[in-house]
Parts: sequence; C-alpha cells; structure tokens
Amino acid sequence: MSKTGPIQYLKEVKQETKKVAWPSRKETIASTIAVFIMVTLASIFLFLSDQVLAWLVSLFLGLGVNS
Repeated sequence: MSKTGPIQYLKEVKQETKKVAWPSRKETIASTIAVFIMVTLASIFLFLSDQVLAWLVSLFLGLGVNS
C-alpha cells in the first residue's frame, strides 16, 4: 500500500463524499421516526420482560407478597 500525504488524502475524501447518495429530508425524518418507534417498543418489551422475570424469581424464592 502506497503512502498518501494528508493533502492527497483530503482530496480523495472530498471526491468520495460527492459519490455518497445522501438521504432527502423526508427520508431522514421517516427513518428517525421508525427508529424512535422501534426503540420505544423494545424498551417496553424489555421492561415488561424484566418485571415478569423479577416476579417469577421472587415467587420461586418464596419472596412473593402474600395478598
């Protein structure tokens, strides 16, 4: 691999960034909303799983509250 100077490197970076297909504003907003929804759903799922598992562990260990 040949060594490239910092100036040549920056020129190549500039050329490569021109080749990138940047998303439109609409695509960016849609992707952001999709990520937000998925993170929210995953958080709810993990919270509920944690609560159920904690309840089961306390039940098996006899630490459950007698009502």
